[in-house]
Amino acid sequence: MSEQEKLDQARERVIETVSQNMNLYGIAPSIGRLYGMLYFKNTPMTLDEMKEELGMSKTSMSTSVRSLLELKMVEKVWKKGSRKDQYRAEEDWHQTFVDLFTTKWRPSISMNIGAIEKSIKEMEQIITEKTADAEVLNAAKADINKLYEALAYYDWLGRLVDSFESGEIFNLVPKEKNE
Repeated sequence: MSEQEKLDQARERVIETVSQNMNLYGIAPSIGRLYGMLYFKNTPMTLDEMKEELGMSKTSMSTSVRSLLELKMVEKVWKKGSRKDQYRAEEDWHQTFVDLFTTKWRPSISMNIGAIEKSIKEMEQIITEKTADAEVLNAAKADINKLYEALAYYDWLGRLVDSFESGEIFNLVPKEKNE
C-alpha cells in the first residue's frame, strides 16, 4: 500500500466516523461525508468538484451544502478569478459543535416551552372552573406541578445554550485540558 493510499484510508476512517456521528444530530450521513471531505481539503471547492469527488447528483450536493451552510459547518468563500461559488469547511470543531448544538436546541426549547405553557393554562382552567370530578382536578394539579418542573428544565437548557453562544461554556470547560 502506497503512502497516499494509507493517507486516504486514514482520512476515510475519520470521514466515515464523522458521517455516522452527524446522524446523532438528525443530519444525513451523506451530509456528514460532505463535511468530512471538505474538512480534509486544503482549498475551497465548487459544487461541481464536490459532486465529482463524492459521486452525488448536483441537486443533492446543492441541498447538502445548503444544509451545512445553515448549520454554519461550511462557509462560502470568494476566490479570485472564479465566478462559481466555492465552499470550505469550518475547521474549528468547538465552534462547529456550538453552532450545531445551538441551532438544533434553540427552536426545540421554544417549541416545548410554548406547548407546556399552553397546557398549563388549559389545566388551570380545568381547576378554576371546578366542573371536573376530584380525580381529574387532582391529576390536573399534579400535572401542572410536573410541567413547572419541565419549564425549569427548559429555562436551564436555554441558559446552557446561551453559555454556548456567548462562549462562557469555555470558562467552565476550557477547550484545552488544564494539566
